[in-house]
Amino acid sequence: MRKLPKPSRSPWKTLSRKVKYDNRWIRVTEAQVINPGRQKGIYGTVHFKNRAIGIIPIEPNGDTYLVGQYRYALSEYSWEIPEGGGAIGVPPLKTAKRELLEETGLKARRYQEILRMHLSNSVCDELAIIYLAFGLTQWEPEPEEDELLDIRRVPLKAAYEMAIRGEITDSMSVAGLLRAYEIVRGKGRRALR
Repeated sequence: MRKLPKPSRSPWKTLSRKVKYDNRWIRVTEAQVINPGRQKGIYGTVHFKNRAIGIIPIEPNGDTYLVGQYRYALSEYSWEIPEGGGAIGVPPLKTAKRELLEETGLKARRYQEILRMHLSNSVCDELAIIYLAFGLTQWEPEPEEDELLDIRRVPLKAAYEMAIRGEITDSMSVAGLLRAYEIVRGKGRRALR
């Protein structure tokens, strides 16, 4: 398939910018703009000071691990792939290894990057990087102080089906599981139940 063209010039004109909120994780900026329809307006953006890193650990039989936790921003419980944030200056793979150990107690011999995506590109610049992890060994989980996690080992196919049915709604988890299932199934991994 041919790549679609990307215009090199923005149809937006920024008149001014002002930081409205700033903490160690995010910065919220309001811009006075002229939009593509040539109308004056405002545009709010969120700059993330970390990358989002997700890991889908794969056992030899095709099982993976999901992490359940209560998400404050949603006021609801969420099943997800192991994931977390990593400082921009830190190699993403180093963050992936730390997050996998923290949330599941797993260490992996081999990682494969499978996806890079922007999580909500109409309002923020957050970049997500997702890895598959193979050659797993079990250690003790090391959750952060604000995490109360439930860890479940499930067949990758079951996790994929949870995403398809809308039981998993976290965007990184949905996209990562769809991609992981395609890759693992394509490699002929056995016992994908």
